[in-house]
Amino acid sequence: MHTSTTPRRRRLVGTLAVVAGATALALAAPGTATAAPAPTAAAPAHTRPDPTPALDPTQFHGVNWADPRDNYANGPVVPSGLSTSDDYRTVYKTSERIVREFRKDLGADTVRLPVNPYSVGTTWWTSYRGAIDAARHQGVKVVLGYWESSDASKDGKVDDPAAWTAMWDTLTSTYRGDAGVYFEPMNEPFGYAPADWIQVATDWVDRYTARGIPRDRVFVSGTGYNDHVDAVCAAPALAGTYVSQHFYGFWGTHDAAGWAADFESRLGDQACSARTVLDEFGVPMTTGIDYRGSATTGNADADNSVAFLQTVTTIVRERHLGAVYWPGLRTGDTYSLEELQGTGSHAKLAVTNESGLALLRWAWDEGERAPFGTR
Repeated sequence: MHTSTTPRRRRLVGTLAVVAGATALALAAPGTATAAPAPTAAAPAHTRPDPTPALDPTQFHGVNWADPRDNYANGPVVPSGLSTSDDYRTVYKTSERIVREFRKDLGADTVRLPVNPYSVGTTWWTSYRGAIDAARHQGVKVVLGYWESSDASKDGKVDDPAAWTAMWDTLTSTYRGDAGVYFEPMNEPFGYAPADWIQVATDWVDRYTARGIPRDRVFVSGTGYNDHVDAVCAAPALAGTYVSQHFYGFWGTHDAAGWAADFESRLGDQACSARTVLDEFGVPMTTGIDYRGSATTGNADADNSVAFLQTVTTIVRERHLGAVYWPGLRTGDTYSLEELQGTGSHAKLAVTNESGLALLRWAWDEGERAPFGTR
């Protein structure tokens, strides 16, 4: 997730050259602009054997629909275009239009939505369910992810375990029978050491699989800022779950080869990739950058973003990852791939960057030739 109006502050490290049609994007990597997080140590493996369902991360072609506050809120999360004054019918109608625009404009089949204890089992929950229901009634998959609060307690850990558990009890019992709703226990659990996060996730999986939630409807976040997935993939107790990865262009400054090396270092082996959904990644979309163009124009910020997106979308395609862009819609966010026009039943969306959309579709395995090249 971003900060309130600018993208988040994370880090980087990794190998590969990006194919652009028949042309390779490859050079040596310069130093990063921001310090890279230290590689996360693998957590002690749990030994409990569990059946592993067949997983297909490539089924997730989606976008995040986010609260303007970056989904961190000391109150209900309210995705852009909705209001806590809306009743269920109003939320449903607005969401129906927004999700329809995601499908029509972008080709998305998945939407990731935030939840927190202020938004579930509350007055707002009665209305907010309309967003989930509107997506599902259009056949769009929904990933529900927990965000912690934004106050001094924002530490990368679950704020209130009892309230968190009550929230998940409600969510899982409500949508247990809907195979198109997926559950992500926590977004960016950076406050936990890898072993501790794996234990939290294992306890969650144990509790809710015992209540009828299949493992293949669970997204377990990578360690740190979701920035490494190898430790989660290595934990036998979490076998059969999807793993969620995050990656951002402002985490460093690289050319194509440098971005490839950085990204590859975070992904683990191909067996891990067979479970991985990149459910947050993004670059500026409202600033006029041409992502089909060259990353050697001399505009450092734009060139870095171009190299990032061309590289990442190619690796996603080659390694058959799921891809859920951040964000499809978030008011005031320069990374937003769509902007909101109109309100309520008159809400419409407009694509902010057609070249960025072309690369997102490339990541989704559309087309036979990359929509970019060097020149």
